[in-house]
Amino acid sequence: MSNNVQSTEKPQVYKVGIYGWRKRCLYFFVLLLMILIVVNLALTIWILKVMNFTIDGMGHLRITEKGLKLEGDSEFLQPLYAKEIQSRPGSPLFLQSSKNVSVNILNEKKQLVSQLIAGSHGVHARGKMLEVKSSAGKLLFSADDHEVVVGAERLRVMGAEGAVFSNSVETPHVRAEPFKELRLESPTRSLYMEAPKGVKIEADAGDFQATCRSDLRLESKDGEISLDARKIKLLRLPEGKASPSGTRQTVFEVCVCPNGKLFLSQAGTGSTCQISSNLCL
Repeated sequence: MSNNVQSTEKPQVYKVGIYGWRKRCLYFFVLLLMILIVVNLALTIWILKVMNFTIDGMGHLRITEKGLKLEGDSEFLQPLYAKEIQSRPGSPLFLQSSKNVSVNILNEKKQLVSQLIAGSHGVHARGKMLEVKSSAGKLLFSADDHEVVVGAERLRVMGAEGAVFSNSVETPHVRAEPFKELRLESPTRSLYMEAPKGVKIEADAGDFQATCRSDLRLESKDGEISLDARKIKLLRLPEGKASPSGTRQTVFEVCVCPNGKLFLSQAGTGSTCQISSNLCL
């Protein structure tokens, strides 16, 4: 009887797998993952297209054998370190900043040795020496701690007040422009012109005029003072008293006092300077 009972019972079968709501959730997550992969791939292709990624570079940036080639306008938010920056052949190079453009040169110890700052307040340069040369290599301007050299053939000052020098000026030649006046002036102090071999003042096509408020002094320590001209006029010289016995004449003689003072005395048959010798006092 026991054998019959065992033969009538059916063996139990266990199914292996995911069924029901678990299966539906799995399909949903797989579908969602596929959608994310497709969207991510589309965004990646779009970014590559917009940024213009190629084998040679990205966007306006190209990688060449000589370095990086950048076309168009570029903005750098951080410091740029480069050995050489140059524009394309035939195109200018523009450096633009909302505040200033600074160029710093450092030595091996990271110490500042030269600096150029172009800002809203002007251009400031700092260094041991400043040189400006022409395209032919000729020195036009040089400045250092000891001297300032102007190598141009002509130095022109266009200001209305001219050139102001607080100390002495050494030059072999001072000349005005054609048809212009040359004026050397010291408004509040003295003006000295010195040279070991002489000072020569010429006015080939005009007059030479020296004007002063007090005394004009011509002094030669070891030589002489020569007045060489067809006519020499000494205006506004004081006149001595006329001789009471003589008649009024328009001819005078020039008298010299021991102190160097000059005056006029009416000419006579002899010297009349003694009559007006009181003018020497």
